[in-house]
Amino acid sequence: MQFNRFSLFGRITPSLRVLAAASLVMASSAQAQSSIYRCGNEYTNNPTPEQKRSCKLIEGGGVTVVPAVKPRPNSAKPTGDSAGQPRVDPDQQKARDNDARTILETELRKAEAKLAEIQKEYNNGEPEKKGEELRNVARYQERVSDLKAAVARSEADVAGLRRELQRLGNSAK
Repeated sequence: MQFNRFSLFGRITPSLRVLAAASLVMASSAQAQSSIYRCGNEYTNNPTPEQKRSCKLIEGGGVTVVPAVKPRPNSAKPTGDSAGQPRVDPDQQKARDNDARTILETELRKAEAKLAEIQKEYNNGEPEKKGEELRNVARYQERVSDLKAAVARSEADVAGLRRELQRLGNSAK
């Protein structure tokens, strides 16, 4: 009688096939259900007896730990200061600082002019009523609250610009 490799499987009964499949599933699930312990920053499934006292059992599934990747050292030779930034010529830096100061002073003058304009229109909380506002008090009150908020924003802008100028070493108003 000759056997080929496929004829062997034909002789296994369906109940034996189910039993074999069930034993494979049981074996794989038993392996997946091993206890996992957390010992500080370390995870293990085989702690030593003294570790077992201080380790905590992790419930509810497996833990995947991915090791950190070490950065490759930079082969380029660093230039400039310790932060890796290139050094700027002192004269060039002084010119940049002067440009920044000039821009901030210009912005401060614009912000002060805008603040003065808004404060004039706000008139200490009593701006002049316009057209429809004579008949519609709600619209007037809405404009007053908008002007009050605009004054607060403008004052904050002026204060911020003055702080920046002071940080640069210029005595602002």
